[in-house]
Amino acid sequence: MSRQYIARSEQLSSAWAELFLELMKPGVTKLSPVVVTVSEFDANHLPLENPVIRAALDRLLQTEQSCRTVASTIFPNSVWRPGLADNAADLYARYEKIWPRIKRCHANANGVYFRRLTAYSAKCADGVGAPVNQLGHIIETYQLGNHRHSALQASILDPTRDHNHARQRGFPCLQQVAFGAVDGELEVTGFYALQHHITKSYGNYLGLCWLGRFMAQQMELRLSRVTCVSSMLNLGAYTKGTLSPLKGEIEQILSVNQEQQA
Repeated sequence: MSRQYIARSEQLSSAWAELFLELMKPGVTKLSPVVVTVSEFDANHLPLENPVIRAALDRLLQTEQSCRTVASTIFPNSVWRPGLADNAADLYARYEKIWPRIKRCHANANGVYFRRLTAYSAKCADGVGAPVNQLGHIIETYQLGNHRHSALQASILDPTRDHNHARQRGFPCLQQVAFGAVDGELEVTGFYALQHHITKSYGNYLGLCWLGRFMAQQMELRLSRVTCVSSMLNLGAYTKGTLSPLKGEIEQILSVNQEQQA
């Protein structure tokens, strides 16, 4: 059974847990479409999280990518030095320097989201087009006074590379990111064709928030909202039986939180 779902919670960890428990209900195999909005941030403009929920998920993912690793494919937060005067240029240069090592990883064989955002280069008849730093362009055009919403969007999907007949490919599930500037605030929206909730969703939400924090600083706006729209959300390769212990752990965490807030 598939049905649409809009998460009630706007706190990152709670929204992930809410969707997880919804997917674990009898008869539910997927949710389509799904909308998650994160609007709770701390004084440093980072998303508020429940570290216990994130730790429980990361324990399950010990043999796979952690939440932080997944988030870093969207925005390499550990590479960014926001205190520098020209921190955007520094970020792009540092990422280019480590890119050869990143792309050697098997998981990155088809690409990485941040690379598509900062060095998009489609194939063409005579080779490969010149790399386009989409984030750099969005920042520049906004600073020059162009606040047209359609100008503030970046593409991930590259039909010249990604349209093929492979039955399974993985990357890219994230198709597009739109940046909306409204009344001094920045709203970020990411569009996914598919999300595997256990292995990807938490990191995707976190990565989009990190990306939004960076763009808000460059555009001199306040990050107010990050929305993730998924055409389809499922549990991926995990079975509900395998996830039963995690379900019990998440329910216990949420119960304790409710008691503390009462």
